[in-house]
Amino acid sequence: MHPRFHAAYSELPATLQSVLKPYLDAPDFQAVLEAKQVETIKQCCGLDNDTLAFSLLPLAAACSSTPISHFHVGAIAHGISGNLYFGANMEFSGAPLQQTVHAEQCAVTHAWLRGEAKLVSVTVNYTPCGHCRQFMNELNSGTELLINMPTRTQAKLGDYLPYSFGPKDLKINQLLMDPVDHGFEMILEDELAKAALEAANHCHAPYSNAHSGVALEGEDGKVYAGRYAENAAFNPSLPPLQAALVLMNISGGDCQKIRRAVLVEAQDAILTQWDATQATLNALGCKNIQRITF
Repeated sequence: MHPRFHAAYSELPATLQSVLKPYLDAPDFQAVLEAKQVETIKQCCGLDNDTLAFSLLPLAAACSSTPISHFHVGAIAHGISGNLYFGANMEFSGAPLQQTVHAEQCAVTHAWLRGEAKLVSVTVNYTPCGHCRQFMNELNSGTELLINMPTRTQAKLGDYLPYSFGPKDLKINQLLMDPVDHGFEMILEDELAKAALEAANHCHAPYSNAHSGVALEGEDGKVYAGRYAENAAFNPSLPPLQAALVLMNISGGDCQKIRRAVLVEAQDAILTQWDATQATLNALGCKNIQRITF
């Protein structure tokens, strides 16, 4: 079991501890419970989907990285597949606060990067801020997405975001988590660059068409690729670097020990991720950064 889970795990009910232990102890546990595992846990502990998600929040919050606020937020994204994806807030010392990833963004992006097709609900231990409400409004779940909180009655995203502004107001039909392949091709030898290009091919950038992807190599040699997730309101857009950092952190990697990074993006796009990507990676101690354009 990853050390970050120890304290939260010790506070769980004994029955839940017993059922979760084999999954948490697995060397390849990446902060996601698959549908079959979820059903086993529910049957053994007598829990429904929502109660289980609430019970898992402390474990999700244990994945947070908060050197600035020391405020730990956990989130669980429930996919239409039945999978449960952990998410937590992430902050980066030395980088602007705008580079922060919120717990809901983390859980949603985690699910998206794992190939989830649609979300049923997001469970979080603190009320979603306006930034996160707008970010989730980009999803193909739309305002029907269910929001669960420990101290409130279940509500829809539309209840948290009345009179919402979203993709349809801009006549955009391709929504976040819809399948997409932009079909960009390049001759690349470097596996890290190939991963970044693959990420760019599946990014969500319907407003700028500035498609981009980032791939990171951790100290253990593992590769973590992230895609750009654009938003109708622009500011809540999640850069590809942050998406890659989400996958790295939530999988148990160390974001302070990145060996090298590759950004792949469109050469003539109306915007670039390069400056922000370079600045944030420099703040994390990574100097080996490459930009490739198509």
